[in-house]
Amino acid sequence: MTAIALVPAAGSGSRMGSAQPKQYLPLAGQPLIWHTLSALHAVPELERVVVVISPDDQVWDSHDWSAFDRLQVLRVGGDTRAQSVLNGLEALRAEYPAASAPAPAPARKLERVSISISLDVFPREATPQPELPQDGPWVLVHDAARPCIDPALVSGMIARLQHDPVGGILAVPVADTLKLARPGERIAHTQPRTGLWQAQTPQMFRLHALADALAGGTGADITDEASALERLGHSPALVMGSPWNLKVTYPQDLRLATLVLAAHAEQQD
Repeated sequence: MTAIALVPAAGSGSRMGSAQPKQYLPLAGQPLIWHTLSALHAVPELERVVVVISPDDQVWDSHDWSAFDRLQVLRVGGDTRAQSVLNGLEALRAEYPAASAPAPAPARKLERVSISISLDVFPREATPQPELPQDGPWVLVHDAARPCIDPALVSGMIARLQHDPVGGILAVPVADTLKLARPGERIAHTQPRTGLWQAQTPQMFRLHALADALAGGTGADITDEASALERLGHSPALVMGSPWNLKVTYPQDLRLATLVLAAHAEQQD
């Protein structure tokens, strides 16, 4: 089994309110993405770690990445995260030609349940779809802004999914009480959280299956890799993640990530 990590890192991180791209913000003495790459390099099952950056990235070369002997950099980043992932997958496809070219499954509109209605009403069963291509390596797409990922979680995920016909994602059940807002920032009602999971990364799928799914469109409804497979009628597996696998999105998240990394370092000592 071959497994490759793919880290899209071409974004600007506008919600951080910083002039510097989020992935390069300082965190515990290193750029944020350094910690992400360090964690992925600690996963022995990963053959390599591929980073997708913007073609005009002027910051990457100013940092020292020599500690990572399985690192590959692709300057093929796109305007969106989904496009950067697709561009990275297409670059990898040149190395792993598909064994066959099955007819693509017809895309369908995602039948997500709106947060404004009761989640007791589930989407109807999807029409059975052709099996996904099983050739090519597994690709684990991981957010550059999740520097606190535990390598043991990734190893466990690979063991859990390596024979799965679809693939899956790390996720955690929603723990907080959810409130639906109405205009004026007033509570409309409490939203049932039964059956709700919060998606994380990595998200693990076969190279050709994921590339084909994303090639079908990377619109606003494709918010992660799993949603591209869902659009085709497939049901990725949910693998228990960790609340500490946080995504750095706002400035205060950097402080929390610092604490989590420090706790990880203490456990290793």
